[in-house]
Amino acid sequence: MSTRQVSDRNDPPIESKADLIAPMQAGEKPRTRWRIGTEHEKFVYRLSDHGAPSYEEPGGIYDLLMALTRYGWEPVIEGGKVIALSGEDGTVSLEPAGQLELSGAPLVNLHQTCAETGRHLKQVKEVGAELGLGFLGLGMWPDKTREDLPIMPKGRYAIMLRHMPRVGTMGLDMMLRTCTIQTNLDYSSEADMVQKFRTSLALQPLATALFANSPFTEGKPNGYLSYRSHIWTDTDPARTGMLPFVFEEGFGYERYVDYMLDVPMYFVFREGRYIDAAGLSFRDFMNGELSVLPGEKPTRSDWIDHLSTAFPEVRLKSFLEMRGADGGPWNRICALPALWVGLLYDQSALDAAWDLVKGWSIEGQQLLRDEVPRLGLKATAPDGRPLLDVAREVLEIASAGLAARDEVNSMGDSEVGFLRPLHDIIAEGKTPADLLLESWHGEWAGDLNRVYEEKSF
Repeated sequence: MSTRQVSDRNDPPIESKADLIAPMQAGEKPRTRWRIGTEHEKFVYRLSDHGAPSYEEPGGIYDLLMALTRYGWEPVIEGGKVIALSGEDGTVSLEPAGQLELSGAPLVNLHQTCAETGRHLKQVKEVGAELGLGFLGLGMWPDKTREDLPIMPKGRYAIMLRHMPRVGTMGLDMMLRTCTIQTNLDYSSEADMVQKFRTSLALQPLATALFANSPFTEGKPNGYLSYRSHIWTDTDPARTGMLPFVFEEGFGYERYVDYMLDVPMYFVFREGRYIDAAGLSFRDFMNGELSVLPGEKPTRSDWIDHLSTAFPEVRLKSFLEMRGADGGPWNRICALPALWVGLLYDQSALDAAWDLVKGWSIEGQQLLRDEVPRLGLKATAPDGRPLLDVAREVLEIASAGLAARDEVNSMGDSEVGFLRPLHDIIAEGKTPADLLLESWHGEWAGDLNRVYEEKSF
């Protein structure tokens, strides 16, 4: 989740709807300036007992953050606490229960993206070895209850933790017990954004299936392949889901703004602190009628903050965020941006991917979204085909898209190679979660301690 670093007291006020549309318009870039941003989270655990370390305990999360400063990271302070780090490779931040996230820098190609990921993991593993900490690449804590987990000292999280139980049964699980991989990508125009949004939203359940990696809850199988994805179905319906309006005629920036104005607020950031506005209306804020700040109207930074508080399967800010994947190992951290860059950053590939899904009904898309967390690649696509068959075709399109980009490293390697983990998944016809379950029922003999041995970074 986003980390606020400045107060923006002198930020311009919102004067009109045009100011709300402006950040999205400002995101438009020519193809030569398109970049790739990759975010990935991992669980931090004590090597001694597999417990989740608190912020302040010796060798805990604070010590982890401060130890990383040796690599040039600069602390980000909130309320007198170090809650993130900033540097050339982006931002290292904390999820609510101490999950460690790298929000990577915007980079030109996938070779740079994977090198960035490698640097980050090398750093945290070196520091972790000194502090007695390990890092686990899954989509959900396999064995922890909510009560087992610490809470990080970030103001927005305190507000969200209070609010989540009011609007769904699993919002606290989303915050405390899950990890994800995301990819952030650019667009050149409103029309380009619309085509990319529609294509990636329709295919997001396929990404969920390919990256499904959360089949355990509190020490045993939970009946799902991506329980992380299932959690989002009862987190907060006002700010999650498949967004059918994206496929309606006339969709564009303004329609997304209208959606965001209907998403209830979480907070307002003033004087370095978060003010609880959970459940209140940004429309009222626009009219100077926000009860927690009577008479005050929002600034542009308030709107940017608000854009970060909706969690649909694809999210629009000044770029598009692909949000469907479970956390996983190093090679799948590189594979997720490879999939979406291959599909969305070459026009021929994008047209082919859109042709594949444009006939899918809204009802069919929703049914696929509902089935995938449990069935994975065994789900049925809206066109009636097995999702596995669709996955093969999508991967061919993505491979062609990456080949057309012709971005090679110093060894002459193409970006296409980053898709290899997904080719392996499709060839076997099994999601990562399917393989975890086979191990649990087989050689692990129900011993989930083995997941720490075999799935840590």
